[in-house]
Amino acid sequence: MTNAKPPPLPPSMGPGSPQDVPPPPGSFPIDPNTLPEAIRKEVMAPDPVAIDTSDAALKDGLNHCPKCGATEIRHKTGSDMLVCMYCRNEWQGKRVEEEFGLGTGLDDLSGTIIASGAADIAADAADLMSFKCSGCGAEVTVNTQSQMTARCHWCRHVFGVNERVANGAVPDAVLPFHIKKADAVARIRQFVDKRRLFALKEFKEQFTPENVIAVYLPYMIIDGKASVDVAGFGEIETRRYTTGSGDKKTTYYDADVYRVDRHVDFTVDDLPLESSGERGNLDVGKNTNNIINTILPFDTKNAVKWNASYLNGVTSEKRDRDVAHLLPRLEDQLLSIARAKVEPSMSRYGRGVRWEQERLDVHGTRWVSMYLPVWLYSFHQPGSKGGMLHYIAVNGRTGETMGVCPCSSGSCC
Repeated sequence: MTNAKPPPLPPSMGPGSPQDVPPPPGSFPIDPNTLPEAIRKEVMAPDPVAIDTSDAALKDGLNHCPKCGATEIRHKTGSDMLVCMYCRNEWQGKRVEEEFGLGTGLDDLSGTIIASGAADIAADAADLMSFKCSGCGAEVTVNTQSQMTARCHWCRHVFGVNERVANGAVPDAVLPFHIKKADAVARIRQFVDKRRLFALKEFKEQFTPENVIAVYLPYMIIDGKASVDVAGFGEIETRRYTTGSGDKKTTYYDADVYRVDRHVDFTVDDLPLESSGERGNLDVGKNTNNIINTILPFDTKNAVKWNASYLNGVTSEKRDRDVAHLLPRLEDQLLSIARAKVEPSMSRYGRGVRWEQERLDVHGTRWVSMYLPVWLYSFHQPGSKGGMLHYIAVNGRTGETMGVCPCSSGSCC
C-alpha cells in the first residue's frame, strides 16, 4: 500500500461543505424562461410588501386612559367606544382603513401586500406570553389561545396582548360588538321557537339560549384585482316537439350551439375568508360551521386598529392559517365572482351555458387580519363517529341570525 497524496483541489474549489463551493461558471442564475409556467410565476413573483400596523404606544401591554392614565379599560357594548372604568372617559379607536389607507388603491394593486398581523405564523411560536408589570414588577402570563387580556394579581393593572407576536394571535384590526347579549338571546330564542315543532326532543329539553357566548373569530380581509377568461358552449332552443302518447310520450328539442367566450376585469373590496382551520372545515357530517358564512356580511369598513381592550372579558379564537394556505380558497371565490359578473350577458342562451375552460389572473392582493364579532350557541348531538355539533350564530354587528336545530327522526326543521 502506498501513501499517495490526494490530488490538489482545482483553483475554483476549496475545503468545506458543498454550499461553500462556488458553482461552475455559467450555471447560475437559472434562466426563468426554461422553467415550467407554474414554477416560473412563483420564481418571478415579487416578494410580499408589508404594512406595519403595530402601535408603539401599546407595546408594553398596557392601554392607558388618555385622561387619567388608568389601565382598567373596557369596550362599551353597542358602540365602537372604549371606556375608562376609573374616570368614565370614553374614546374611540382609529379606523384601520383610514389609518393605513386600506380603502383606496384597488385599481392599482400589484403583487402581494400583507399587513403585519397577517404575516406567516412561526411553527415554534408559543401561546403563553409573559409581561413584566411596570407597576409592581410581577410576572403576568396570558394564554393567547383563548384570551387576550389579564390582570396583575398584585397591583390590578390590566394587560393586553397588543404587541405583534409570531403565533397569529394578534390581528391588525378588530370589529367591536354592537349587539348586546340580551338581544342575541332574544334572537336565538325566536329562531328556535319557529322550528321547535320538529326539533329533537333532547335539544328542546336542553335549550338554554342564555348560554350563548361572545366570540371573536379570526378572518383574513382581502382586497384584490383580477382578470378572468371563461370559455364554453351556450345553447339556444329553436324547436320543441313531442312524439308518442300516454306513458310513452317523449319530448325532444332542437338547439343551436354557440361557442361562448367572456373576459372580465374586476376588483374585490374586503372579501372575508376564515383564517381558522377549525372554522374553515366545512365537514357537514361533523359540524354546521357553514352557518357562520350565512350571517355575512360584516361592516368591515368600520373596523378599528387592534387594541386588546376590546376583548376584555370576551373569548377569541386564534388564527392558524397563513396567506399561502388561503390562496386556493381565494381563487375559488374570485372565479365565483367572475361567473356572477358575466351571467347577465348569458340571457340569450335559454338552454344555459356550459363553461369548459377558466383562466384566472390575480394581478394584486392586499391581506389584513381581523377579528369579527359573533354570538355563538352550540349543541352537541350524540351519535356515531363523535356525533354532530350544531350551531346557531348571531352577527355581532347586524343581528343577522342563522343556525341549525337538530331534527327528530323523520322530520325536518
